[in-house]
Amino acid sequence: MSEQKHSHPSSPLPADDLPLWQPGEDSTLECVQVREETHDVKTFVFRAEPPRRFHYQPGQFLTLELEIDGEAVNRCYTLSSTPTRPDRVSITVKRIPGGKVSGWLHEQLRPGQRINVLGPSGEFTCARHAASPYLFLSAGSGITPLMSMTRALTDLSTGADIVFIHSARSPRDIIFRKELALLSASHATFTQAIICENRAGEPEWPGFIGRLDAARLQGMVPDLLARQVFCCGPAPYMASVRALLQECGFDMNRYHEESFNFAELNAAPPDEVVESASPSEEGTGFNVHFAKMGDDLSVAPGQTVLAAALAKGMRLPASCTRGVCGTCKTRLLEGKVDMKHEGGIRQREVDQGYFLPCCSKPLTDLVLDR
Repeated sequence: MSEQKHSHPSSPLPADDLPLWQPGEDSTLECVQVREETHDVKTFVFRAEPPRRFHYQPGQFLTLELEIDGEAVNRCYTLSSTPTRPDRVSITVKRIPGGKVSGWLHEQLRPGQRINVLGPSGEFTCARHAASPYLFLSAGSGITPLMSMTRALTDLSTGADIVFIHSARSPRDIIFRKELALLSASHATFTQAIICENRAGEPEWPGFIGRLDAARLQGMVPDLLARQVFCCGPAPYMASVRALLQECGFDMNRYHEESFNFAELNAAPPDEVVESASPSEEGTGFNVHFAKMGDDLSVAPGQTVLAAALAKGMRLPASCTRGVCGTCKTRLLEGKVDMKHEGGIRQREVDQGYFLPCCSKPLTDLVLDR
């Protein structure tokens, strides 16, 4: 008798014939596990509902579409999981003091709960810059995309030469500490080093203390100039890394960083993160009418709707300002726009008349349902 293959959602083993997750169509995830990584960092593991197999590039992110205290809130989180294990995805979230979304995730999200998401999407990935050797530099929760890349490269046994240098405030703040040590012990071409600012909570910490500087970097990575560098962390950290690399004579064409920090953008008021264009001259540009608010706005040529609104002092919902998160999603009642988004809106929503003001420039006068 020939072997018959069965597939059932309740099966304890993954089915290799499940359909692939489609970012523009599939949107529901079910939390299946919550793991504590440090005293203020948790990993949330999800499966698709209905069952799907995920395919994405390591280093990409998801946009969570949540409702918190009756308010719709979108937030972007980098995937810490690897596409080489396609039946689950995970995000690793540091709780930010006063953070609305990180606080809700840490306090409320439990196995069995479902959330809606957009993506995965994003361009920060080693898959688009295939090379060996690599240097991964991270600080704090910026470790997540680089951990995704590391897991993928080591799972595939590519033999990629990886040096992973992570900076943390103290030993108790080191995310994925045990896994990094295990990877280093298991893969001859993977080397990891951790630098802590202080020994708080672990006086016997044997590792590096202080901050990364040019001398320490060159000592850790003698062949630095031959590597492809990927960097993620708070904006001041990434600025410091860029300066260090330039001081070392590094070819910055081989440097890649997460282009913005989701947590920092989400914590800042929109008018602090949007660069507005010069005010339009009278009689130029396009008019935007807000049907519910009753306001009118002049948008200069080449200016986005959101940038013009914030320059005028209007308070509109916004977060990433790049068409990633979908926070500013608005229905367009009349007119046409040139929208260049980065995954923050589904095609079916565009077909229904929605657009993202943060990455859209008017082609005609507009009327918005806001």
